[in-house]
Amino acid sequence: MNSVADKLMSTTPDKTRPIVTKWTRGQHRQDNMMRWVFVGSAALVTAIIFSIIIFVGIQGVKTFQGVSPLEYFFSTDWTPSNNKFGAFPFLYSTLIMTLVSVVLSVPLALSGALFMAKIAPKWMREIMRPATDLFVGIPSVVYGLIGMTVIVPALGKFTGGIGYGILPASIILAIMILPTILSISEDAIRSLPGRLEEASLALGATRWQTLWRVLLPAARPGILTAIILGMGRAIGETMAVFMVIGNSPQMPKSLLDSTTVLTTAIVKDMGNTNYGTTWNNALYLMALLLLVISLSLILIIRIVAKRSELK
Repeated sequence: MNSVADKLMSTTPDKTRPIVTKWTRGQHRQDNMMRWVFVGSAALVTAIIFSIIIFVGIQGVKTFQGVSPLEYFFSTDWTPSNNKFGAFPFLYSTLIMTLVSVVLSVPLALSGALFMAKIAPKWMREIMRPATDLFVGIPSVVYGLIGMTVIVPALGKFTGGIGYGILPASIILAIMILPTILSISEDAIRSLPGRLEEASLALGATRWQTLWRVLLPAARPGILTAIILGMGRAIGETMAVFMVIGNSPQMPKSLLDSTTVLTTAIVKDMGNTNYGTTWNNALYLMALLLLVISLSLILIIRIVAKRSELK
């Protein structure tokens, strides 16, 4: 009797165990394969990024074999023919150009984001959002061509100068980073819970007070992320700036003085140098500075996003 009972129990399926079929085994193998593909892709991208940073860093640091760090970062004399490599004017011009472009772009971008998120009717938003995104796809050389043929002559006629300088470059960059800041800011505002606006209106605040004193402060992390991303694009832009800034390696005294920034200095001089020379290494050091600035902006975005999650 016991042997018969044991035989019956052995043929009864155990409902507590998962039923493993040929399809589930194949799906499991496929999941493992895709997991390794993703891990390998991530490792490859990481290796490429670190390889670029290491290569550029090694070449850039070799600059200090012929030039002191004090001279490179704080001297205003950039005359490679006399072995003078003072990059301070390029650093200064890059900083000023980025700040001016952000100052010009942010008020328009935030106003447009508020309008599209909370004021514009749905049909208008569906037209304006794709139209705004189209600006991102315009090549930078087109912006530079418009700046060189329209903005530079207009500024030259208005001021009596040549028109080239930081100001036309900042205007072009402000237009270029406007869609990025606007789109991300609009998404940040639209993602806010509706109870914030309802509570503000219920307490007697007007619509404009609700927009400027409730919604904008609540969306600050997303807006800061948008501004930092815009700054990253402004710092790394080359061709449009190259066409309107004048490309003179000098310290600018005003926004309409011809000067050079880090990106345009690399483009302008790299073809005239030999690999391994001090001049060539100095340009690689500029590229390293751009990488460090970009990585710092990404780190700031991470910190801002993390703090917003904690709140």
